Amino acid sequence: MAQMHVAEHQQWANPLDVIERFVSQHDWLSDRQGDDELTVAVAGSWSDYNLWFSWRPDEAALMFACAYEMKIRRDKQQSLHSLIVLLNEKLSLGHFDLWEQPGLLLFRQALLLRGSSGPSEEQIEDLVEIALNECERHFPAIQFALWGGKSPRDAIQAAMLETVGEA
Repeated sequence: MAQMHVAEHQQWANPLDVIERFVSQHDWLSDRQGDDELTVAVAGSWSDYNLWFSWRPDEAALMFACAYEMKIRRDKQQSLHSLIVLLNEKLSLGHFDLWEQPGLLLFRQALLLRGSSGPSEEQIEDLVEIALNECERHFPAIQFALWGGKSPRDAIQAAMLETVGEA
């Protein structure tokens, strides 16, 4: 099979410029590490998050990760792997992942941009909003599994209880 080089003939505007405008509108702290990488700090309800954007022009892909501000000890990682599989079954976009070294739990997605002039602010907003919502929504299950001693299934059931009616 011939190897494809997506970006051989197309020049893109750097999508990190669009992301920086979006980030500044939210007054989030950011750090641009060159032309192809940007990190952003965001405060959530349950955790603080580190957003990471990486532009890969040869693939026409914007890589994105939203990492919890916590390190997962090695002795807790095996039970977390099982929980991640169950959480990912419920997702239609993106996925959770665990980087064993240095023990980072994160939510990842990629935005493919071939054939476009770059991402819109709405696409960046959706990318970030989906990640933060999924991280916040599943944080209690992660805590139940890591520190509450619950099995992955029990952690999800305990965290995902939906209330019915009004008190």
